[in-house]
Amino acid sequence: MIGAIRQWREMWQWLPSGIASLVTDSPRVPFSDFLTRSVEPIDKTRHGLESLNVIKKITFGGEVFIRSPLEKAGYKGPLFQAKAGDLVISKIRVAQGSFSIVPADFDPLAVSAEYPIYKVDSDIADTSFLALVLRTPEFRAVLASLRSGNTTKTRIRPQEFESLDIPLPDLSEQKKLVSAYEAAQSQARTLEQRAHETERAARRDFEAALGLTPPPDLPRRFAQIARFRDIERWSHEGVLDQSLPRDKSTHFPLMRLADVVADLENGWSPQCESRPAREGEWAVLKLGAVSFGTFDARQNKALPMRLKPRPELEIRAGEVLISRANITRLVGACAHVQETPPHLMLCDKIFRAVFFDDSPIHGDFLAEVLKTPGVRKQIESRVTGTSPTMKNISKPALLDLEFPLPPTDIQASLTAKLHRSREATSKLLAQAAAARQAAWRAFVAAVFG
Repeated sequence: MIGAIRQWREMWQWLPSGIASLVTDSPRVPFSDFLTRSVEPIDKTRHGLESLNVIKKITFGGEVFIRSPLEKAGYKGPLFQAKAGDLVISKIRVAQGSFSIVPADFDPLAVSAEYPIYKVDSDIADTSFLALVLRTPEFRAVLASLRSGNTTKTRIRPQEFESLDIPLPDLSEQKKLVSAYEAAQSQARTLEQRAHETERAARRDFEAALGLTPPPDLPRRFAQIARFRDIERWSHEGVLDQSLPRDKSTHFPLMRLADVVADLENGWSPQCESRPAREGEWAVLKLGAVSFGTFDARQNKALPMRLKPRPELEIRAGEVLISRANITRLVGACAHVQETPPHLMLCDKIFRAVFFDDSPIHGDFLAEVLKTPGVRKQIESRVTGTSPTMKNISKPALLDLEFPLPPTDIQASLTAKLHRSREATSKLLAQAAAARQAAWRAFVAAVFG
């Protein structure tokens, strides 16, 4: 429609988000018409804490976490009972999305006074519809305008929350909107599942073509007996490596990394800016640039103007990067650099493979074969360090890694198949994301116009 006339009291707020709400045809219904505040204290002398689902937090996405037995043991404050289907909000973080409809798994849920509880009249409002409306940008903007307090601890008083209203079509229409939204989410999940299956199948085919078999299950026994000289390093990882011997079934020759690369060189980690580099600036890579198997040039920190860059450390297309430090499962993470912006330098926690002039291995194949389970097992058996969040692997340990090496034409064929499968995976994930976004836009448009 072209225009609309409303009284001041009918406006949530005189902002674009409030004005946009005028286009909806649904009547505005006060929360007081279908939400009833529930204050049902729990007698902790009658119900032991160990038997209660005591809330720990509600995430901004609405997921409920409960306290562990140890955390419950130290809890002293009053508790109140919320049941399945109740709306529970956080006074401090509801504007950021910290609220939830209590799931049946946590019925009953014990909450502190910081979490107001509301019974929902199911004859007027569908709980799934309500949860979606509370997450819309339009309603979140209203909640944000009600917050009081400083920047680290803002809260919304229950009375203020209860004074609000929302567009509320009749119950059958609410259920239709929720059903349409959930159908689109189901379609997105199906596409995502197909994407993950496509990726897993591609990896299985790659490993099978190399003649590699999946690692066997850990032996179910109480003791591992081995001779001292058979164990490279007396640690959990070293004994595990002895328990699960390397796969020798491949029909291609086994080569060491030292046979195909001349060196592994690492870079420089000066004290950098906390922000990524802007166009034209020099920067140093962060570990995240290679941690997830593909090169992410955005993971960098700008080099301060007072420091002179080192052009010899600049990353170039075609290089293979390998992390030498991280948590155990990410030590040895590697990526083949297909393209990169200029002025990105290698950091000292990442190795760069320096190939022989006549190296028998392609860079993209090396990056893929280092991700196979057998090679990962070798890497994780050789990590060192006492910190659980920062393990290391040495250059000699990496250079000693063994893997099958087919002729270069077969390497190219295998990696080409992987690239095609990843393109298909990316398309499926993009379709899933588009389906989710379209479903959300359609729901918001149907409610708010």
